[in-house]
Amino acid sequence: MVRIAILGAGASGLTAIKSCLDEGLEPVCFEKTDDVGGLWLYRGENNKFPELGCVFKSTVINTSKEIMSFSDFPCPKEFPNFMHNRQVYQYLRLYAENFGLLKHIQFDTSIVSVRKTSDFEVSGRWDIELKDEKTQKIRWETFDALFVCNGHHAKPYIPEFPGIEDFQGTKVHTHYYKTPEPFKDKRVVVIGIGNSGGDAAVELSRWASQVVYLSTRRGTWVIHRVSDWGIPIDILNVRRILFQPPLWLQNAFFKLKLNGAVDHKLYGLLPEHQPLSSHPMVNDDLPNRIANGTVILKPNIKRFTKNGVEFEDGTFEDNMDAVIIGTGYVFGYPFIPESVIKVEKNHVSLYKYVFPPDLEKPTLAVIGLVQPWGAINPISELQCRWAARVFAGLQKLPSKEKMYQDIANKKEAMAKRVRKLQKMFKLFKQSTVNVSDSSVLNCQCDILGSHVDCSTFFW
Repeated sequence: MVRIAILGAGASGLTAIKSCLDEGLEPVCFEKTDDVGGLWLYRGENNKFPELGCVFKSTVINTSKEIMSFSDFPCPKEFPNFMHNRQVYQYLRLYAENFGLLKHIQFDTSIVSVRKTSDFEVSGRWDIELKDEKTQKIRWETFDALFVCNGHHAKPYIPEFPGIEDFQGTKVHTHYYKTPEPFKDKRVVVIGIGNSGGDAAVELSRWASQVVYLSTRRGTWVIHRVSDWGIPIDILNVRRILFQPPLWLQNAFFKLKLNGAVDHKLYGLLPEHQPLSSHPMVNDDLPNRIANGTVILKPNIKRFTKNGVEFEDGTFEDNMDAVIIGTGYVFGYPFIPESVIKVEKNHVSLYKYVFPPDLEKPTLAVIGLVQPWGAINPISELQCRWAARVFAGLQKLPSKEKMYQDIANKKEAMAKRVRKLQKMFKLFKQSTVNVSDSSVLNCQCDILGSHVDCSTFFW
């Protein structure tokens, strides 16, 4: 029997287990915590593993249940279209129970390190160092292949702001933010206008003292979960119709559509980039909170003082109690040698965003290292089904040269599209926000299905 190690029992890890079973493989999943769910398992303030990310207590999923379901296990009919995180966890638990996945998971067990066996060029096997989180005992086991399903919300990214070390108020990344109660009646500034920053600003605006300041260096396009006729936006969005026209026409359509719901210039949200050049914010309440004055948009932060914040437009807010930092993540695989997977500036070269092309044997697959416009679950499922067939010897990868050529072709296609977008930017100067070439490139990768975690660039 071919033994497959799986790192993590979140959404990607669970579908990896099932894909292995479907192909007659023997999966062994290692989960650091005592339950399934990954990010969707809300752990509260008494989290045993604070380094592991999880949702806010109030988080509601941005994609509808119809779109985020696995292909062979739809979400229960009684669940709402946009599920609270508690129901997403319940769905993943039901999925695991329905297909008998739990017996293949070793809970309270983490992967410490991974190394090739001495005969890797022939066998493709891996020696994996494991730690029992209860006893702290270390052991080694050997596997024929490895699924890496630990996600990319691991290490919070915190930009360097002048004076932030002198700021005497509370400083917390959204990675560690869970509930608004600790900030009741406080004066708060939130940095970053990605989904986490937007959610935190909206929630805190109901608890903080009078107003929450939301700082962004680039603005954003805001999408509501529900579209015309009360239909979820991701169901109404017909891909074949909307994404067949030329890029300029697609952007024109989305700009008209999004401004029809909220005049982005009037509300101070208008970014310099086009709608399809970066991941949008999904938020139903932010425009309302701006309209009633409980959230005030501010430009990028110039510097912190002991008790205040100066913004790049010269305005200054004093007597601030807390700063919430929603500037995304940097990802990495410290347990895997750089000779196998090397991450440079949040980039890693993977064939079809799954397989390292340099391996002598294709026995390692990275799952879910994408940030698509839509749900991740169906993409992770397809990646796992493909990788499991490769591990089972039912499908083969192309030569190393062809894999590198495919990677190069995708990068060139991204670069060409970015150059077109840069030309558009010259004609689109309503905003005074500057967007660096690197941030444009990294966010553009997201549109084409790249592994880049573009939330890093949403502040």
